[in-house]
This record gives sequence, C-alpha cells and structure tokens, in this order.
Amino acid sequence: MHAVTGAYAKPIFVDKLGAGPGSIQNGVPLEDFGHGHPDPNLTYAKDLVDIMYGENSPDFGAASDGDGDRNMVLGRSFFVTPSDSVAVIAANAQAAIPYFQSGIKGLARSMPTSGALDRVAEKLKLPFFEVPTGWKFFGNLMDSGTLSICGEESFGTGSDHVREKDGIWAVLAWLSIVAYRNKDKKPGEKIVSVADVVKEHWATYGRNFFSRYDYEECESEGANKMVEYLRELVSKSKPGEKYGNYVLQYADDFAYTDPVDGSVALKQGVRFVFTDGSRIIFRLSGTGSAGATVRIYIEQFEPDASKHEVDAQVALKPLIDLALSVSKLKEFTGREKPTVIT
Repeated sequence: MHAVTGAYAKPIFVDKLGAGPGSIQNGVPLEDFGHGHPDPNLTYAKDLVDIMYGENSPDFGAASDGDGDRNMVLGRSFFVTPSDSVAVIAANAQAAIPYFQSGIKGLARSMPTSGALDRVAEKLKLPFFEVPTGWKFFGNLMDSGTLSICGEESFGTGSDHVREKDGIWAVLAWLSIVAYRNKDKKPGEKIVSVADVVKEHWATYGRNFFSRYDYEECESEGANKMVEYLRELVSKSKPGEKYGNYVLQYADDFAYTDPVDGSVALKQGVRFVFTDGSRIIFRLSGTGSAGATVRIYIEQFEPDASKHEVDAQVALKPLIDLALSVSKLKEFTGREKPTVIT
C-alpha cells in the first residue's frame, strides 16, 4: 500500500523466497501512500481484493499497513478474518513454524477479537489471556514469558520474536503454514489452499462468525452520549433478560487487571454476552483522524459444519439488527450506514 513494508517486500519475497517480481504491488514507499488510505482491509485494499476475487486469481494475497505492523491475508476468493488468522497461526505454529517447535508459552487476544483463539488455547491446553485493545497489554505478557502468539481483530498479529505486532511476520507465518500443508504434494496435484486451511480449522474448532462495523468521523457529542446510554443500560441489566431471540448471560463495561504489573484498565468496551456464546460489543476508538469512530463488534459461534459456508453478514444479520436497535445508533449519531465493514 505504498507503505514502509514495501522496502522489505522485494528482498524477502522475491530475492529470498523466489516469488516473481510482479507479485509485489504498490511496493514503493511514498509519503502520501500514493494518495490512498494505508489500512489493509477490504475497503482500503480494494485493488488487492479485486485481484484475489477475480478470474485466474493467485493462490495467496496479503497486504500490510502504513507502518508495517498490521496485515490482511486472502486466499483465492477467500478473506481470512484477523480473528481467524491468529487462531489458525496458533493451531499450526508448532508443526509449521520452526521458531515454535519447542512449544508455545501462551496465547492472547484483545477483548473485541472473536473467541476463535480461545478454542485453540483450550484444545492445546495453553495459558490464555483476554486483554483490552492496545498492544502494551500483550507486551507485558511477553516480558513475563507467558505469551508466544497474540492478535487483535484490527488486523494486528504478532509473536514474542519482537515486542510489537508485525505484518510481514504474519504473512510469512501464513506462507509457512501453507507450505507445510503442501510439503508432500507432487507437481500437478491439487494443493491445500488458504480456504482449505481455514475451513479445516472450522471443522475442528467450530466457526466464530465475526464482523466489525466502523462508523468513522461521528460527531463526538452524539457518540459519547450513545456510550453513556449503553453503560447505564448494562448497569441495570440482569442475566436471563430476553433480547429478541437471545438470552442475556451478562452485560458489562470490560475492565482488566494486568497479571504482570497489577495495573487496572477500566471502561474498555460495553459488552452484551448471550447464553449461546454470541456477543455484541461497543467501543469508541481514538485512532481516527477526525471526530469519533464508533465500532460495533458482532460475533456468533457455530459448531455445525453444515452451516460454516454461510456468508458472515447473513449469519450475523439478527445480531447486527439487535446491536443497532439496542444502541439507538442512528438516533444518537445520525448515521445510516457504516464507513467500513470488516
């Protein structure tokens, strides 16, 4: 995306790994990112998405962001959500990535990220941590020697090889997994694709349908009033309350006590968690360039493999409608549609 990792792309992927020079696009770093937005998502990396969903598309595609710490991974006509990406990397790391051959210390995700990684930690009997959004919380766990692989739904993935999220590393991790899964294939045989890897993961662990709605550059006053309304709502909520077809397990404003230094982080996101494992989360983000960004995270777990092929937006529509209704988002912000859907 004409960002900093362009300087590393050719030496790593072309010179070292043997990819063709034409496999690198927008690889020249530019001060203005080529007049584009350097976020690696389905909206701002649309050129890559069009290629990967077009005719005769490549088997693997990836993008990195402005400062190189985030990533997006795609297969042929297949988008890997960041939540699924970190879970798949964790599930395959010890077998496919030499750095982890001696074992994994622990796994962690940010609170809004889907629970796909939780299921890997449970199956592999690994320590697991749910932390607020912000890489410093992962850093503390790495420093204490209790964390190997972590990620957040905002396209950040990392490991303890460096105390920061690393977009190039995530792409290399995926290439390592795909290479490992195809190591015994003979020329001409059908390869195990990115989509195959993810779908096999779903068959083993179940699928966490997940989507994030971003409403960028909202008027701060309305956005803040909406969050205060939601905080008041959760303060009065009780387990067992019905929200449409969903039964409330609990609702809260996420707080975290760091197990390393004892610091406490409050008001990290308003959560509605239902008895079937579904979640709706609301957060205000401070990373936007103007106004406030309202983020809504919607998640639903589906163990039935016969339903894993359903489009996420279709599977999640009842929860999305519920989120918009509960939050009164249109009333508070005046916004009809999200700026970005992930």
